[in-house]
Amino acid sequence: MKFIMRHIRFLCKAIALVIFCLSMGSCTEQYAFQTNTFENILVVQANITNELKKQEIKITRSYRLEENLPTPEKGAIVYVTDSEKNSYEFEFEDFSGLYVSSNPFQAVPGRSYQLNFSTKDGKSYSSEMETLTPVSEIQVEPKIETVDGEKGVQIRVTSFDPSSKSQFYRFEYDETYKVVAPDWKPNKLIVDPSNPGPEYTFLTVPRNNGESRICYTTKKSDDLMLISNVGLSEDRINLPIRFINIKDPVIMQRYSIIVRQYVQNLASYTYYKTLKNLSTSASLLSQVQPGFNYGNLKSNDDPNEKIIGLFEVSSISSKRIFFNFRDIFITEQHPSFFFSCAPLELLNCWDVGCGGPKIYSIVTGLGREFIFYGSQNYMERIIFVPAPCGDCTQISSNIRPLFWID
Repeated sequence: MKFIMRHIRFLCKAIALVIFCLSMGSCTEQYAFQTNTFENILVVQANITNELKKQEIKITRSYRLEENLPTPEKGAIVYVTDSEKNSYEFEFEDFSGLYVSSNPFQAVPGRSYQLNFSTKDGKSYSSEMETLTPVSEIQVEPKIETVDGEKGVQIRVTSFDPSSKSQFYRFEYDETYKVVAPDWKPNKLIVDPSNPGPEYTFLTVPRNNGESRICYTTKKSDDLMLISNVGLSEDRINLPIRFINIKDPVIMQRYSIIVRQYVQNLASYTYYKTLKNLSTSASLLSQVQPGFNYGNLKSNDDPNEKIIGLFEVSSISSKRIFFNFRDIFITEQHPSFFFSCAPLELLNCWDVGCGGPKIYSIVTGLGREFIFYGSQNYMERIIFVPAPCGDCTQISSNIRPLFWID
């Protein structure tokens, strides 16, 4: 959902930018862009799937070019109804900014669903009736490939619908990789609080259970990946969804990816295809500008009111895989760490007046992580490296994901 909302936010800002540029004609001076004309439009992102879970709906407002984030539309009454006269209530979550169903439910074949909501100012909105799309199971496999002359691992997604009823697809993925600080040590160096200077002394203290040695980073796909099999001899998917160069440190340790395939209907596919085209610089700056990208939502009070977004009921198939670097590349050299971890050694020269406080200032000012040798106080050698090399929490999170398997 996040990457789709990113495209929608981009579209709102881009329309304002294009209008401004066209009005300025030929200009050479720099200008701090601001929105001169602004339409306060509801933005809705709703996708009910065949997963049994608490479903989520996002309702926000369009925002100005100079603003950074959309504002959630709080205080709305949101519910989904189906053709069997069931009603599924949604409640707003402050921490996520989403409307979440009060109870888990799933879309089932043979029923049609409709989104209904009313804003706190009393305006009412609804969607067209939508039915669940066919289910098509996917497989995900890593393969060694060469792309543009560079060797790496290609994550490929495959699926096949012998009935050829799926045809329209949207894909997204989350990748998670393990980060191990290469120069982590079980102790850390701190300034002795009992000796505030001017001749500083240092203490070694243990770290807490290695909590800064192993971390995990998760990133989401940031593109609309759409496929149509209309007109082809068979409804088959063979999609290279993520290529990772052999030198990329994300596969240095252990890597995991979960891929989600949404089967869409023609209307949903057309909407997202148009949204993707509008999000490219080529289409935004072309002489012929497209019109408003209408979805399947409408105002029950004002048929002329514009609404951005779509209510979608789609089947989902997901697959998660794990692999280590050596599972794919048997003899190749491991990638380097995310940072150069070349150590820098400082000699203890308090006696000749090179300034203990100066050394302490360099260490803290550059965000360095101590790796040290020698006695506890007045060490003869102090060696330090960039902080991420000794503390992975500088670039990642030490919270182990619930799904992680070593």
